[in-house]
Amino acid sequence: MPAFKTLDDLTDIAGKRILVRVDLNVPVSDGKVTDATRIERVAPTITELSKKGAKVILLAHFGRPKGEPVADMSLSQIVMAVNQVLGQKILFASDCIGPEAEDAVASMKNGDVLLLENTRFHTGEEKNDSGFTEELAKNGDIYVNDAFSAAHRAHASTEGLAHRLPAYAGRTMQAELEALEKGLGAPARPVVAIVGGAKVSSKIDLLQNLVKKVDALVIGGGMANTFIAAQGIDVGKSLCEHDLADTARAIMAEAEASGCTIVLPSDGVVAREFKANADNETVAIDAIPSDAMMLDVGPKSVEAVNEWIGKASTLVWNGPLGAFEITPFDTATVSAAKFAAAETKAGRLVSVAGGGDTVAALNHAGVADDFSYVSTAGGAFLEWMEGKELPGVSVLTKA
Repeated sequence: MPAFKTLDDLTDIAGKRILVRVDLNVPVSDGKVTDATRIERVAPTITELSKKGAKVILLAHFGRPKGEPVADMSLSQIVMAVNQVLGQKILFASDCIGPEAEDAVASMKNGDVLLLENTRFHTGEEKNDSGFTEELAKNGDIYVNDAFSAAHRAHASTEGLAHRLPAYAGRTMQAELEALEKGLGAPARPVVAIVGGAKVSSKIDLLQNLVKKVDALVIGGGMANTFIAAQGIDVGKSLCEHDLADTARAIMAEAEASGCTIVLPSDGVVAREFKANADNETVAIDAIPSDAMMLDVGPKSVEAVNEWIGKASTLVWNGPLGAFEITPFDTATVSAAKFAAAETKAGRLVSVAGGGDTVAALNHAGVADDFSYVSTAGGAFLEWMEGKELPGVSVLTKA
């Protein structure tokens, strides 16, 4: 990975106006933040800059207001939550450019933290409009991007500003990039990837990229059914994209050519209903009843997955092995997650995981804190795994 500047490269910043792009797109219910994880992740960068006497000006989006002010997408409703996480009172401006923003910045004292209104209230944000970017840049001397989760978008506040101001990676961005480098950039081998989820169609690019980079690719979840069916095995009423059989076979052929082992379930837990505690049975993968659906991989499959994790020096994980949201079809995901966590804690494994369902699954297993790194970035994490360039990252390496 090309070098990028971090906060360690910033010196003598007392009194400097630092525009910090953060991800504050947090869930809100009845005007209250219900999950402050994203705020907590950017707190170290904000606090470090504030303690060094900088004037910290936060840029963020919230929801999809489509370029115009929308009351229930105002960042004003998360000010209290940011106050609580930071342990200090932050200021708020009712716009991110123009007189309101300029006046608020001008009145800041060293160490103050100011949150500007939703950048997506202006059409210029998502268009990466040069005029809008210039208006944002007027209020800063330095730009820090600490929003990896928005780095796959070339917007004014995520990419444009880095062309106009000295640009640096914040602590969260730095941690994410360093973890991803260990995951797929320059990993310790063997490398094992676990990819699950419902559909192959949503992860074709991901699978095609991984088979060229990892030593073993474990495929679970609903997408495993498509690969199984592509081998001529009846998967009953299991979720399956039969029209992607050729794609699945092509991915398996590419894996073989690249020396990557594809690990598919050898047994599965099947049921006639998709509901918690539905009557179920474990069957061999070629013995799925025609009226049943596979909702989890079976114990022999879990044993094989854990065996691969045990061989690995690096694990990259995106997507659950089964329908982990409902018992008892969370068994395989929980078992593999706990085994990976134990290997990580023992110092034998670097484990990097990401994606919404993956984070939820690891939290469900109670092991998210035991992985080397768990990304909450969603789309950006997936695009990184697909091997795509992230505009908000590449611009930092070129700055």
